[in-house]
Amino acid sequence: MSAGAVRSLESRATEVALHRAIADLAREASIEINAPEIKHLAASRSILPAGKRMYVSHLPKQSWEETIAATREVGVAGFVPIPHVPVRLLSSAETADRVIGALAVYTNEVLLIAGDYAQPSGPYASTLDLMRTGLLQHHGLTGVSFAGHPEGHPRVALDEIRRAELDKARWIEEAGLASSLVTQFFFESAPFLEWTNTLRDAGVRSKIVAGVAGPASIAKLVRFAVRCGVGRSLRALSSRPNVMTQLLNEHGPETLLAELAQARLEGGVSFDAIHVFGFGGFLRTCEWLQRVAAGDFDLER
Repeated sequence: MSAGAVRSLESRATEVALHRAIADLAREASIEINAPEIKHLAASRSILPAGKRMYVSHLPKQSWEETIAATREVGVAGFVPIPHVPVRLLSSAETADRVIGALAVYTNEVLLIAGDYAQPSGPYASTLDLMRTGLLQHHGLTGVSFAGHPEGHPRVALDEIRRAELDKARWIEEAGLASSLVTQFFFESAPFLEWTNTLRDAGVRSKIVAGVAGPASIAKLVRFAVRCGVGRSLRALSSRPNVMTQLLNEHGPETLLAELAQARLEGGVSFDAIHVFGFGGFLRTCEWLQRVAAGDFDLER
């Protein structure tokens, strides 16, 4: 066999391995659902496998009762619900006890976030304030997810963000709870991979989950990106409009997944999974995940 033929076979084997790694990321991905999208759960059962991890968002002006009801419905549909709990919206210790207790009936894990509110409405300014009360363990929760910000936060100093990420990861480990650090979505892999390595070097053993923007219009994604402080990767992609169009059109971010999958194949970067944000397009995101998990995607788009 000629050297050229050997190189061709090696190239094909590398391509097949990358394709399979991308499909694996999609197959293992968690997904997000908003309370108004609960009506689509029945349809999603024919698209997603049972046991899929499904984060239940808590939208502005949404009541705790709506979040609790949505969490219940996700569980009834055969998925694993992980409800968002913005702790700054918990108006009192009694409210926190009631909400965490009600959610614990339907799940063993919550996603704790401070919430983008200037002032807390009760005694919890940060997620650690709530975690230190022992409410999670008191109500039998065994896991907690918390937010990661590889590119920082638009309203919080970077050193404060980094310190909080480490403090939460260490506290959760000492408390004996399983933990997942789920990032804000991003459009470029390098900042996320650098951040992941920094956390691992600091001894963080939480699962690290890469937040990925699912298929949506460019205008919608840029609007959410500006609001959420996705700075470095958005600026990089804005300077490369052809790449931005490729990543953010209705076909989904396959190229970004390829970068993440390649990093996994090469080793040295130990993130655990991806999480897909749907931005109000739950069923469309479900269908896209199903296609990619089945290997039905084209990296040349």
